[in-house]
Amino acid sequence: MKKIMPLAALALLTLTGCSVGKYEYSSEALKRVDMNFTGIPTVLGVGSLGTSIPITPEYSLTAAHVAKLSVQRVKAYHPYCDLAIIYHKNDIKTLPKFREGEIGAPVKMYGYSFITAMPVESSGVNLALTGIRNEWNKRPCVAMASNAGVVKGMSGGAVYNKDDTIGGVIVGFTNEIKRHKAGGPLKDVSLYIPYEDFKDWLQKTTS
Repeated sequence: MKKIMPLAALALLTLTGCSVGKYEYSSEALKRVDMNFTGIPTVLGVGSLGTSIPITPEYSLTAAHVAKLSVQRVKAYHPYCDLAIIYHKNDIKTLPKFREGEIGAPVKMYGYSFITAMPVESSGVNLALTGIRNEWNKRPCVAMASNAGVVKGMSGGAVYNKDDTIGGVIVGFTNEIKRHKAGGPLKDVSLYIPYEDFKDWLQKTTS
C-alpha cells in the first residue's frame, strides 16, 4: 500500500482544540470499543480517558499514549508507532478481522469522548498517507489522514472499513497537513495508524 499511495507532507500532531469534524453519540461504539481511564475518572469525562479495541479474550489494542497512563498493564509497545497492546479481559466470541484501507475508501471511527465520557462515532473517507513525528511516532511510522471527525478521548479507538474489518487505530488529529505536490493543504484531519504499519507486530505479539 505504501509504495503506490502518494505521501502527504509531515504531520506533527499539533492539536489546536478538542476535536475536528463531526461526530455523534453511538450505541454501536459500545459493541466495538472500551473506555480506558488514564487518570482519576470523574463526572462527564473530567479526568483523562482514552479508548481501546478488544482483539482477543486477553488483550486489547490501543494508542501507546493511552496505554502509558492506563490502569491496565501493558504487554507490548510498538517500536515506532503510537500503539500498544494491553492486558484486558474481554467477553469476545469472534475475533475481529483486520484489513488495509485505501485512499478514497469510506471509514467509520469509534471511540469515547473525553468531553462527555460517552461512546461516539464518525464517518468519512481516507484522504492521504503522511509521515508522522512526535514523542510517540518516529520514522518510519506512517499515518492515514481522514476527514472523519475525532474528539479527544477517541485515541486508541477503532477505524473500520466498509466491509466491517478494522483498518487502523486512532491516534489524534491535526489542524493542517501541508502537501508539496498534491495540491493545497489538508485542513482539520483525523489521523490513524493503518493496519499495514502494524500487522506483523500485532501477529507476533499476540500469537
